[in-house]
Amino acid sequence: MDLRVSSALPVGKSTSPPTVQDKDARLMQAARELEASFLSEMLKHAGLGKTSSTFGGGVGEEQFSSLLRDAQAREMATSGGIGLAENLFHALKEKIDAQ
Repeated sequence: MDLRVSSALPVGKSTSPPTVQDKDARLMQAARELEASFLSEMLKHAGLGKTSSTFGGGVGEEQFSSLLRDAQAREMATSGGIGLAENLFHALKEKIDAQ
């Protein structure tokens, strides 16, 4: 049994450190995901996806309505949202640059 580790690099992987643009893109993506989570919770508390008392799909509809709400919140955040992602990005970028 051969247990040697290959020294070959995975295809498509670079050995150079991530650039500033890569770090900024990852930070902005994380900020957008946080904004989407926030928007999803706000939509939930606003009653989006709540089944009506006269017509509803029961437990299944309740479970899938959260997926729909999350997808809608992600789309809202991606298309500009409420500006929370940009504010988070700039605040976190300042903190990282200060370190």
